[in-house]
Amino acid sequence: MDSAYQQLANRLSRVHRHLRKWARRTGTTCYRLYEKDIPDQPLIVDWYDGSAVVWAFERTRNDTSALEDAWLAQVTDAVCAALQLPAEQVFLKRRFRQKDRQSGDGQYHRLEHRHCTKVVTEQGLRFEVNLSDYVDTGLFLDHRPTRALVRAQAAGLAVLNLFAYTGSFTCAARSGGAATTTTVDLSHTYLEWAGRNLALNGYAAHADHALVRADCLEFLDGLARRTPRYDLVILDPPTFSNSKSMSGSFSVSRDHPTLLTQCHAVLRPGGVLYFSTNCRGFQLASVGVPPFAITDISESSIPEDFRNRRIHRCWRMVRSS
Repeated sequence: MDSAYQQLANRLSRVHRHLRKWARRTGTTCYRLYEKDIPDQPLIVDWYDGSAVVWAFERTRNDTSALEDAWLAQVTDAVCAALQLPAEQVFLKRRFRQKDRQSGDGQYHRLEHRHCTKVVTEQGLRFEVNLSDYVDTGLFLDHRPTRALVRAQAAGLAVLNLFAYTGSFTCAARSGGAATTTTVDLSHTYLEWAGRNLALNGYAAHADHALVRADCLEFLDGLARRTPRYDLVILDPPTFSNSKSMSGSFSVSRDHPTLLTQCHAVLRPGGVLYFSTNCRGFQLASVGVPPFAITDISESSIPEDFRNRRIHRCWRMVRSS
């Protein structure tokens, strides 16, 4: 193996040995091993309980398709050697810069139809991941600490999970003893996936735990004219969306004051909103945001296996009245 790829393999092997001990202690079988740690290897590598997902970003020296293919082949060999995996358990994907994903359905669009799925665990909770078919797997690993916060605080609360994706925050809330949960997403595919995740953790369908297919802004607008009903809201919207099922486009930079105002209206006094985004360069608006007591919890919300401490921003917002 070329020395540059041996360096990559050595780093992956070393980090994996370290994180396996932590993973066993915490009941977690999926975690991040590598994120652009070596300048010439712009990759992200995540471990999913005996499989690896590798996202390859643009590499400037690969100015021909032949060089690109050779690079990706050597990356795959290095990952296989480092993690002692057969090639069929390494799932290689191309990842485009965020600026190139400002159309369509972003990271959620389908790449393949292989349906290579497995069940992983996170602090004892079980989740279905799809390793092959989408840019993302169905579980955002960087939100592990925030899911733990929701789980620890949910007992007896009415919880609303917006832009819920595959329902991992809802699973955390129900595990923590939430009295009611409302899980809202525009995608029928992801709501079905959320239902499977809930079932994996022993939570059957129930009148007090609703899965709602809706545009989140329209859903919130419909609730805003009623008595506030939620104690805890999770808001992790996409950076951008112009889904055909929406009446218009959505941009978190542009539209978050409206979203936060809508969430404020449906929270009971003393209720908590966790708002997170991975939009690069995002700035919380100085005007148009309702009177929350706001704490930036970004640093504590990023897990220890993520060396990129800017992977997302996260705030805890409390409605005082």
